[in-house]
Amino acid sequence: MNELVSVVILNWNGRAYIKDCLDSVLGQDYGNVEIIVVDNASEDESSDLVRKIYRNVVLIQNQSNLGFSIGNNIGIQRARGDFLLVLNNDTELDRGCITAMKRSLDRDAKYGSSASKIYLKDSPGIVDAAGIAVFPDGLSIGRGRFEPGFLYEKEEDVFFSSGCCALYRREMLEDVKIFGEYYDEDFFAYAEDTDLGWRARLRGWKCVYAPTAVVYHARSASAGKYSSLKAYLVERNRMWLEVKNFPVPMIVYGHLFTFLRYTYQAYGAFMGKGAAGGFTRDHPKGELVKVLLNAYYEAARGFPKMMKKRKEIQQRKKIGPEEMLTIIKTFGIGAKDLAFKG
Repeated sequence: MNELVSVVILNWNGRAYIKDCLDSVLGQDYGNVEIIVVDNASEDESSDLVRKIYRNVVLIQNQSNLGFSIGNNIGIQRARGDFLLVLNNDTELDRGCITAMKRSLDRDAKYGSSASKIYLKDSPGIVDAAGIAVFPDGLSIGRGRFEPGFLYEKEEDVFFSSGCCALYRREMLEDVKIFGEYYDEDFFAYAEDTDLGWRARLRGWKCVYAPTAVVYHARSASAGKYSSLKAYLVERNRMWLEVKNFPVPMIVYGHLFTFLRYTYQAYGAFMGKGAAGGFTRDHPKGELVKVLLNAYYEAARGFPKMMKKRKEIQQRKKIGPEEMLTIIKTFGIGAKDLAFKG
C-alpha cells in the first residue's frame, strides 16, 4: 500500500476556488491520501461548503486570519502522514500529480522536498513556478515564471519547492523547524517557503523538480496581485530571511544586489514593467516608497527576535558560505529578470 500523504490546504475566502481544488485532490490516482483544510476565519461561507459537501475532509476552523505560516503549521501538526503536500486553495492538480511528486522524492533519501510544475490557470502553457529561483539578497521568485512549460521538462535538482504546491518529507520538516515552527510564524505570508528552503539547504537537504506533477494556479487570488500588503510582506520577510540564514559577508554582498534590484524596479515603476509597474498602475507612485520604508522599519523592530532564530540556525548548519554561494550561482536569477517577472 502507498505511504500516507497528508494534503494540507489553507483556505481564506476561497469559495470561488476551494471546490475545484478539493475535487482535483480527491481525483488523484495516488491511493492513500488524507485531506486537511485549515480555514482562516473565512467570511464567504467557503468553510460551510467544505463541511457540507466533503464529509471525509478534516476541517479546522481558526477564529481569526492567522496567515499562511501559522495556518499551515496547524495543518501539518494535525496531519498523520510521513509525507505532506502543502497546497494553495486556488490550485487544481492533474490526476497524477501526487504520484509524480512522490516518485521523484523517493529517488534519494536526501530529497526533503519535491517541486511541481505550476502553470498559470489563466495563461495556458505558461509557467508560474517550476521550483524556486533565489537572489543574493534573500528574495526569490518562481523558477521559469512567464516562460513556456515545454522549457521545463527535465527532472532535476532545484533550490526548493514553491509553497503553492510542495511535497515535504516529515523527517525534513522536523529536522529544520526552529522553536517548534516549520514555517516561520513571524512571516505571516510570503517568503516563508524560501526561508524553509534555506534552512533545509543549511541542514544538507535537497529538492527535486517533478516535471510531470502538473498544477494550475490562480496566482495571488487571496492577497491581490499588486497589493500594498503583499509588497510590504515580501520586502520585510526577505530581510528577516537574510538575517536568519546568511553569513555576515553574504549579507553585505547582498546589499549590492538589493541596490541593483531597486534600480531595475524603479525603472519598472515608471515604465509599467514587472511587479513595480503593476503596483504603480493600481496605486500612486509614492505609495511604493512608503511601503518600502515601512518594511525596513518593521524589519528593524523584529531584528532581536530574528537574531535569536539566527543563533539556533547557524549552530546547526552543515554547509558553509562557499557552498551557499554555489547554491545561489546554481539556482539563482538575475536582478533584471527578478524585477520584471516578479
